[in-house]
Amino acid sequence: MTVYTGYLAIHKFEAELERELEIRGLKVAMKKDRLYLVEGQHPQLIWAQMTAFDLEFINITSINDGAKKLKALGRNWGLFTVGHHRRAQLIQDELPKINKKPIPFRHPLPSMPMGFWTLWEPDQMLASQKTSSPFALGEMDFQEDKEMPPSRAYLKLWEFFTVYAPEAIHGGTSIDVGSCPGGWTWVLRTLEFDKVYSVDKAPIEKRIMDLGRIDFRQESAFGLDPKNFEEIDWFCSDIICYPERLLNLVNRFRESGKVKNFVCTIKYQAETDWENTLKFLEIPGSRIVHLHHNKHEVTWFLKGANS
Repeated sequence: MTVYTGYLAIHKFEAELERELEIRGLKVAMKKDRLYLVEGQHPQLIWAQMTAFDLEFINITSINDGAKKLKALGRNWGLFTVGHHRRAQLIQDELPKINKKPIPFRHPLPSMPMGFWTLWEPDQMLASQKTSSPFALGEMDFQEDKEMPPSRAYLKLWEFFTVYAPEAIHGGTSIDVGSCPGGWTWVLRTLEFDKVYSVDKAPIEKRIMDLGRIDFRQESAFGLDPKNFEEIDWFCSDIICYPERLLNLVNRFRESGKVKNFVCTIKYQAETDWENTLKFLEIPGSRIVHLHHNKHEVTWFLKGANS
């Protein structure tokens, strides 16, 4: 039986996924709406909202038959409709309900696998119980803090530490470069680091500074010398700059051997900078993901950089 890897493109970023498929030499076998199917087994892609592995076509005779066959494969199912919307929803309604309530920061991830399915034809489903995210279609929402963060950029760091680094330590030292107005500095401070360096030409919000244990340095992040810092547990950046400039900054700190872990937003201007994005991926052990809270940007991270 032929199996497929399914890539659900991010809304309005279909071109980025198509370009990534081309770069990786992956040929699209079938496509409907934002769902791209590639024959065989392939890895998760950066610009896929969600990747479904080992997808198979399943013939059904009725709505009840479709629900029965999905239940036999697993409990949790995320539906993305590519057509036959009403019929697909009737099948979904017969499945166990998924809790989609917003979660607190660093809430434990769901332990049960999250499957993916769609009604490809009225009598044919496409389904897999193995996907890249514990959340339906890779979508997650937080119980937001409406008071302290000066912008919603903090949600990116919340998502990263919840999904990709739940083991992040309490204590130690972190640095937030390009920190104004202070959202990421606030997150790092709430993680109870012993010291948070916050660096920007413009000051961060006073209510963030008043939290204490923040060493604010009003200077350009790109002029920083790693020699002026002790060992850094987490190097964090949401700075607005060209990817090449961020790469140079990261490499300077990485080569110093003083940083254990990195998490940085790679931001794009008019077009996605694939040349420098791929250079980030050349750094051994690193990974790039498009977070649910990212826009035209991606998140690069490297854990255990000097271990």
